[in-house]
Amino acid sequence: MSRHMTPRLCYSFAQAADLDQDARVAMLGGKGAALARMTAMGLPVPAGFTFTSEACNRVLADGWFAELDHSLADGLGELERSTGRRLGSGSTPLPVSVRSRASVPLPATMDTVPTPGMPDQLAAHLAPAPGDASVGSARA
Repeated sequence: MSRHMTPRLCYSFAQAADLDQDARVAMLGGKGAALARMTAMGLPVPAGFTFTSEACNRVLADGWFAELDHSLADGLGELERSTGRRLGSGSTPLPVSVRSRASVPLPATMDTVPTPGMPDQLAAHLAPAPGDASVGSARA
């Protein structure tokens, strides 16, 4: 890799499906690799993306860095395009879930944040969307 190329920080499930299985696990952890594999198999997996283990390690060592903002914006933009929904939209909200997990399971790395920032009125817009594989019972 040239010194001017930045390593990829995240992969959509579809992009990761094209990677070798061992590379997927090393780069994305078990959960990210499994979601990519299920996507490759044609199973009904909602669209999503996974940050690389390298990106997560950099955050742990140095804190959030600017390239992650770009990767996050790109990932969310692709989700919005592929689903026809928009994050924070009142009429067509994009439900998201954030899950952290190391490639080697550690008890402190198993946090899940379902539907971050989703107020109750947005959750109500999701309820009547029959047949939408990206919408489940995310709220209790």
